[in-house]
Amino acid sequence: MSDYIKVCDVEKYYGNGQNVTKAVDRVSFSVEKGEFVGIMGASGSGKTTLLNMLAAIDRVTAGHIYYENTDITELSEDGLSQFRKHNLGFVFQEYNLLDTLTMEENIELALTLQGWDKKAIQKACGQVLELLQIEDVRGKFPYQVSGGQKQRCACARAIVNHPKLLLADEPTGALDSRSAQTLLETFTELNQTMGATILMVTHDAFSASYCGRILFLKDGKIFHELVRGEKHRNLFLQEVLDVLSLTGGEMSHAR
Repeated sequence: MSDYIKVCDVEKYYGNGQNVTKAVDRVSFSVEKGEFVGIMGASGSGKTTLLNMLAAIDRVTAGHIYYENTDITELSEDGLSQFRKHNLGFVFQEYNLLDTLTMEENIELALTLQGWDKKAIQKACGQVLELLQIEDVRGKFPYQVSGGQKQRCACARAIVNHPKLLLADEPTGALDSRSAQTLLETFTELNQTMGATILMVTHDAFSASYCGRILFLKDGKIFHELVRGEKHRNLFLQEVLDVLSLTGGEMSHAR
């Protein structure tokens, strides 16, 4: 398999003069197409900053990020915005749904903005509502449904145009354990049946155990990596917990 993403010696500083904070410190790794990769670390380890740079939301201070043959660190603002629109899907902890639109309209909006025709929008939207098992709430507004259903709607909106990469920042953070499990099983299905490449930032060992590989950040650097391989998820979860106990980070452990 070829590398889909290559992160080369990436650094991110905030502030200036005497007050410089190094959020990400010479990080390098690659991700193959179809991988489900987790990024873990305590608060302040640089994991969200790293995800934001991969999402082309935040610029690197130094280093390069390649998606196939495109170096996104060299793109203009307009180029970055086009790149995001055509390649990336985002799932955040806060859902970011529009309260004045129904669940279905929230999903359709992304495609309308991209100029899809009505028939194609309805077809794509119907498929993703079915895939994420939220057809029964398609006509409801966000305030009328549960947190888990909102997050699945946010996930549907992120994948409806089949992005090459799904980026998730603490996607289970606001969910109860049952909703979190459903969402993580959905991610696994997207990864295995649709071949979606997924990068997920989490501080939660249970969520991380669904990934195929986990990068652990500490003080802006990658200090450890775990690969699940053919291991059962429970065994992998124990390995994740063992690494976390070494870091002493304030992570949540089992559910």
